[in-house]
Parts: sequence; structure tokens; C-alpha cells
Amino acid sequence: MKLAFSMDALDAAGSRAWRLQADKQHWRSCIYAEPMQNQDARLEDRMAAETLHGRRMKRNKEAGLIIREKPGAFDFLMRGIFTHAVLHRFSATPIPDKEQMIDTIGKLEAATPWLLYIDIAGHFKALDTTCEPIIGNLRIAVRGEIASAEAYVGKLAVANEAMMDLQYRQFLGGWLGHLRSGNMAVFIPDTEKTDTQENYLTGINDWQHE
Repeated sequence: MKLAFSMDALDAAGSRAWRLQADKQHWRSCIYAEPMQNQDARLEDRMAAETLHGRRMKRNKEAGLIIREKPGAFDFLMRGIFTHAVLHRFSATPIPDKEQMIDTIGKLEAATPWLLYIDIAGHFKALDTTCEPIIGNLRIAVRGEIASAEAYVGKLAVANEAMMDLQYRQFLGGWLGHLRSGNMAVFIPDTEKTDTQENYLTGINDWQHE
């Protein structure tokens, strides 16, 4: 599977976007999450992308945009320009496997705040939120809600076939949203907004990589 991140900067209104160039200094105007061009910075290392993701930008008349430090707790309440890692795929992508989702949930122990997610390779994983951050974690392509009760993790949860069916459809919806947008940590759709499995699978199969 061939993929890489671009680093796109987006203003608060979502009306203007810029993309980091291969020299890691200059930015060009772009359409947010547009296909990657030859002169764009191609970040194949996830850790390198994480260091640039979520940074506040500063305008400079001579240099254009300049990357500043990571924002503080209240910076996102202010208007400004922030960087976003956008994932570009250059080969076919797998369909997340329902049995792997069930197996992952079944192995989780209650009382730990787990985040079930799909990684960039299309695999279901679980993250202990007491040990690893969610925000800025570019392992997470699609995320569910944090759960710790026996009704949602472990053997009791996977015995509830209706809930497993719904959760799988929700994750398929999130995966399709991730593929179409290139955004990371895409939330699964709400229950009332979840489509059929057939429609999601059709959308995933029809999706074309760059």
C-alpha cells in the first residue's frame, strides 16, 4: 500500500488553504486535500507528519506563512490558520474486516477507557486513552467513541450481534469518509445517520486512489 501525507494549512473559515512544498519552507495556495503535485512535500514518515500537524501558522509579508509552535489549550478558540495532515493514497485500499473488529472488541477488558479505531492500513485497533493521546495521533484514520463498560467492550459486547452489526456499519461509513476526504481521526457517523452496509461497500469499491 502506497501512501503519504501532505501538510495543508487551512484558515478558520475554511475558505483558503495552502500546502507545504518539498523544500519544507514555502507554501502554495491550493484547494484543501486536493491531489498531491510533484512540488508538494511528500511526508511518508508518520512521526515527521505528526510534528507538523496541528501547528498554528503566522503570516509574514516577506516569507509568506511561517510555522509556529504547537497551540496552547485556548488557541483553537481564536481565529487563525492551522496545519492539517492530509493522507494521500496511491494504491488500492482494503475493506475493514468485521471479524477483526469483533475480535479486537472481544479482547478488551472493561474499566479501561478504550478507543476503537481503524488505522491507516484499514485494520481495527484499540487504544488505551490513559496511556496514548488521541489528538494529533496520525495512526487514527477513523475513530469511534471512548468506551469502558462491559456492555461495549469484552465478551458481553461481542455477544450483542445487533450492536456489532451497527458498529461495523458505522465504521464503514467513517472509512468511506476518510477515503474521500483524506482527513485523519474521522468520527463514525451517528446511529440515525448511518447508511446501509451495501451502500458503504459500494462507495468504498467505487473510490479511486490518486
